[in-house]
Amino acid sequence: MKKFFLLFIISSNVAAQSPDPWKITAPSIDAANYHGITAANGMIGIVSSPEPLQVKDVVLAGAYDLYGRGRVSNFLRSFNLLNAWLEIDGQRINRSNTTNLQQQLDMRHAAFTSSFSAANASVTYTYYSLRHLPFTVLMDVTVEANKAITITGASVMEAPDALKEVQNYYNEIDRPHTTISLLTSSARSPTGKLLMCASNTFMFSEPHGNEPRIIHEMWDNNMHLVKFTRKLKAGERYTFSIVGSSITSAHHDDPLNEAERMTIYAKLQGRERLINFHNAAWDNLWKSDITIDGDAQTQHDVHSMLYHLYSFVREGTSLSPSPMGLSGLGYNGHVFWDTELWMYPAVLVLHPDMAKSMIEYRYQRLEAARRNAFNRGYKGAMFPWESAESGVEETPVWALSGPFEHHITACVAIAAWNYYCVSQDKTWLREKGWPILSATADFWASRVERNGHGKYDIRNVVAADEWAENVDNNAFTNAAAKANLQFAALAAAVLGIGPNADWELVSKNIPILQLPDGTTREHATYNGEGIKQADVNLLAYPLKEVINPTRIRQDLEYYEKRVPHEGTPAMTQAVFALLYARLGNGEKALHWFKDGYLPNLLPPFRVIAETRGGTNPYFATGAGGMLQAMLMGFGGLEITPKGIVQVKSKLPAAWKSITITGVGIDKKTFSIKN
Repeated sequence: MKKFFLLFIISSNVAAQSPDPWKITAPSIDAANYHGITAANGMIGIVSSPEPLQVKDVVLAGAYDLYGRGRVSNFLRSFNLLNAWLEIDGQRINRSNTTNLQQQLDMRHAAFTSSFSAANASVTYTYYSLRHLPFTVLMDVTVEANKAITITGASVMEAPDALKEVQNYYNEIDRPHTTISLLTSSARSPTGKLLMCASNTFMFSEPHGNEPRIIHEMWDNNMHLVKFTRKLKAGERYTFSIVGSSITSAHHDDPLNEAERMTIYAKLQGRERLINFHNAAWDNLWKSDITIDGDAQTQHDVHSMLYHLYSFVREGTSLSPSPMGLSGLGYNGHVFWDTELWMYPAVLVLHPDMAKSMIEYRYQRLEAARRNAFNRGYKGAMFPWESAESGVEETPVWALSGPFEHHITACVAIAAWNYYCVSQDKTWLREKGWPILSATADFWASRVERNGHGKYDIRNVVAADEWAENVDNNAFTNAAAKANLQFAALAAAVLGIGPNADWELVSKNIPILQLPDGTTREHATYNGEGIKQADVNLLAYPLKEVINPTRIRQDLEYYEKRVPHEGTPAMTQAVFALLYARLGNGEKALHWFKDGYLPNLLPPFRVIAETRGGTNPYFATGAGGMLQAMLMGFGGLEITPKGIVQVKSKLPAAWKSITITGVGIDKKTFSIKN
């Protein structure tokens, strides 16, 4: 009863949702208890603000520099190229002089809309991180006059505090049918490593010749703006737009000119074409969807989880999302096992083309992983616990996970093998998958300590349960290493390559320990302590090391009692939910599914924090875990060497059915009914 009451209190403090399964609505805004939601296209993330016409953050994937925490690379705040000012009869709009502020995210088309009332006018603005143009964003502003008013609209470009050597530019390009007024800024990242650039321009609804006159103002070295003034009659509606692009030297050799070129390109496409292409791209993404019949709120929340993963990943790149995606600077934007083990599987089964970008990120950093193994006296490739642009270890030195949390190497290898299983692309396997699989298998063959038959020990690791530091024979690490070795041998067979005979020998001799009653033991000195997160239970899924249902249930019943209610990440409950669904207990699966995210929701958009009481949205890792519970648990999807199949599972009694569309390369549909 106590747990139910807690969930009720937390849920009731989050704004009530529209019955529309595609809309997340905040009918009122409390700035003191506001956690923004992100509109993103896999490259640029725009984080919402409770302030009218303002954006909290603009986060650009792949832009890192050394500053701040831990002497390691960090995500950088990019130029905030959508902040705007609006004056009505000389009074600048802000939160103190507006009423009825409401906000809404349309997940179907990744459009964030705010509306409010101001002095003698109603204002609505919508912004998009355009899906078809990776570095470009758009904002529409509509003012409806209640009486005759004069408005002044301004686009403000301000450099974030961490940037230096700011340069501001203004240029007007005249053409017979339009004038392009470019507001442009550039700056160096904290060490000077990157040149960061942004440019934007107005788009007006009037025909050329009747457009308002643009005025450029330089306020200081870090800020400048362009503005216009227009008179509106009573009852008149007026719309203007701001379109702009942001890019760095990490993405292009000439970012300053490219930012302006992309902005010009977008302006001359025109607002309607930009939105039409953007909407079409999102319509294509949503061909891969999960539909729940019988639970409207869970349907809504699952759409939010899918929306965020789709927003944080982009096809055709070599980028991979951090635990917080593009929702802010959390975890420095680094890439962990969160990607391969938690986010990647859901993306892989629904959009293999997007998952390919995530594994390409690792392939392009394989040589750095080889150097990492060499530095520690091992063979093959050892992937870093925290990775950024270069692929070297980016974990701050005070965190033992950097030198000791080795299971990530197996997670990367398993992701590579699973990409082949889903795509059946032998060319990719030969050119990219095999180098990853063989090098990581060589690592584990050198990593084990050969102490006799059945005792090829893996000692001195940080477990997947990160409260267990410097332990021996951790269950997940050992089982993941075995899977890595086995998948490398399978890949060799597919390619007609003779596998290293030592891989099989090592795989057969890595121990999986047990407690006296047969429960899988988390590590050699484990004696029933509380655990931070799933470890042993991952041996049933995704590793398939433990396959006997009785053993799976025994491990579940033992370890589900050892997860504290507070302070642990959401992924553990996702594994419990998945396994119980496969064991045929739909009600217990639903309990753990909801327990994994409902207590972590933050107002006003039900964004998921990492932990109960946490404030660092959006936790894409947790969303990835929950989506695996939905797809592979309730939905019964299974990745096999012959592709995606469906295994037996059980829905909760209240659900009539779930339908999963657009699965795999053939875009199949799977369903399960009660």
